[in-house]
Amino acid sequence: MTSDNGNGKDYLQNGKTFESWFFTHDHKRLGVMYLAGIGIFFVIAAIASFLVRAEHLSPEQTIMGAHTYNVMFTLHGAIMVFLFIIPGVGATFGNFFIPLMIGAKDVIFPKLNLYSFWIYCVGAIVILIALFSPVDTGWTFYTPYSIESQTNVILVTTGIFILGFSSILTGLNFIVTIHKLRAPGLTWDRLPLFCWAAYATSLLQVLATPVVAITLVLLIGERYFGLGFFDPARGGDPVLFQHFFWFYSHPAVYIMILPAMGIISEVIPVFSKKPIFGYKAIAYSSLAIALISFLVWGHHMFTSGQSKLVNIIFSAITFGVAIPTAIKVFNWIWTMYKGSVELSAAMLHSLGFIFLFTIGGLTGLHLAALAADIHLHDTYFVVAHMHYVMVGGTLFGIFSALHFWYPKMWGVMFDEFKAKIAFVLLFIGFNVTFFPQFIMGTLGMPRRYFNYDPEFTFYHQLSTSGTWFLAIGFILMIYNFFTPISKAPANPYGSKSLEWSMPSPPPTLNFDEIPTVTASTYDYGNKIEEDA
Repeated sequence: MTSDNGNGKDYLQNGKTFESWFFTHDHKRLGVMYLAGIGIFFVIAAIASFLVRAEHLSPEQTIMGAHTYNVMFTLHGAIMVFLFIIPGVGATFGNFFIPLMIGAKDVIFPKLNLYSFWIYCVGAIVILIALFSPVDTGWTFYTPYSIESQTNVILVTTGIFILGFSSILTGLNFIVTIHKLRAPGLTWDRLPLFCWAAYATSLLQVLATPVVAITLVLLIGERYFGLGFFDPARGGDPVLFQHFFWFYSHPAVYIMILPAMGIISEVIPVFSKKPIFGYKAIAYSSLAIALISFLVWGHHMFTSGQSKLVNIIFSAITFGVAIPTAIKVFNWIWTMYKGSVELSAAMLHSLGFIFLFTIGGLTGLHLAALAADIHLHDTYFVVAHMHYVMVGGTLFGIFSALHFWYPKMWGVMFDEFKAKIAFVLLFIGFNVTFFPQFIMGTLGMPRRYFNYDPEFTFYHQLSTSGTWFLAIGFILMIYNFFTPISKAPANPYGSKSLEWSMPSPPPTLNFDEIPTVTASTYDYGNKIEEDA
């Protein structure tokens, strides 16, 4: 379907050359290119993870040596975190949908948006060159080993430093866009919750990213000039690096998860046919999570020799971050209560998100408890917790967004039945892969180990078998996306949000005239608890 808007073409038809895409100012095309980029990096990181898990089929060497294992481990972690999960939702769906959802024709700084994408590409190329050179430090680059390692640490940290500029500029663009380009009548208490989540995420990107940038510069200086910040041989403190790194990286967890939470807040009311329960609570909880996330980094150093008082303070604050998170979960569940719930593929992935993220969040409380963390720190329990939050959360949020907005982005419909089968495979595969790791961690299996005691063989083999389900489910999902079954109507789901008020795919210039908003985004007729 096309529109008379602008040049009469939808955004996909408005030029098909490389130049028309790579030099575009269209936020939708930039979102699609980000999506293609993170998709490629996800596949690379996933292959590395399959190889790592295959190595653990037996306690001794299976398919690779110890050094190669460390390289694959680093490759998986660094690409998955810095090139896929952090930009995953914000740079893709944020770019594509924020202007559409607020009634704008583009982001407020279109050229800056393009430059952000180019910076992302440059950073990604540098990181890939470095990682394949290779690097064996793990994705956290902990000192003093990252100072002493003979691998290409400087180049990969330079690539991450470059990526930081893309993240900061994208965040600034979204903040100003949401402030300045909202359609008439789209007040803050009518703003789509995905935009609230993107706004909170952007604040984190702008405020936290410079810290890790400075940390990486210091690490480079340590290797080049022997500055002595982190190297104990020169009077430095390796734990200081951890403080700097996690001051950014724990907020980064919420840079990954907050936009996914915003997606869930969009999907659930549409497929429950009910207004979102506790709109203001969900909106303000995003800001609360962003604020508290700056204050919890110290729980990563409970076993590093911090004072007892500091440990107690960080433990209490870490428990506190669970409160705004729980508000979201309870409100999502209550939104579905007595609603006309439709178990579409997008809804199933949202429910999967709630289930997996809840497990990840609750197990995080075990790690926040000082006594429990002494036993569980640096075990596979932490690995499982991290994947339930970051992958089970962010990844299933992305999958939900892909199914929810697929008709709008491409103008076609996918096969719902195949999509549901793919979801079942992904859900089963994820839990079979990572739940046994909770058991291993509780029994004392350390993380980052190449070899392991034979008593853990069954759990490792069970965990590895789950990756096969994940691979099959992902392949089926991608195949389903590339084999559409029909054209998409403008609003196949009956959503009230502005992006569904235009043809599918959207016109090049979005709106002929800026719309005037007169009602809530979540006005589905059932007023029960709408204003709670």
